[in-house]
Amino acid sequence: MFTHTKKKSLLQGNELTKRAEELGVSLIELYDVHGVRSEPELQRRVIEAERAERESRLWLIAVISSVASVFSAIAACIAVATMK
Repeated sequence: MFTHTKKKSLLQGNELTKRAEELGVSLIELYDVHGVRSEPELQRRVIEAERAERESRLWLIAVISSVASVFSAIAACIAVATMK
């Protein structure tokens, strides 16, 4: 009935840095006093940037859908008006 989907693993190391750069994620304040980068913080930033990118695409789809609904309603009104 339900299929189990494999969970996407978190990026690490150079792959994580490359993805962060692709998304334009800030790399500022990721290093502690010893110069060690906080991978969990960078992963969080990348996940948040991917989420924001996905949400912006969904917003565009919602706007297009609502415009199509308006055109459909107008067409239906015109069809009803011309039947009389």
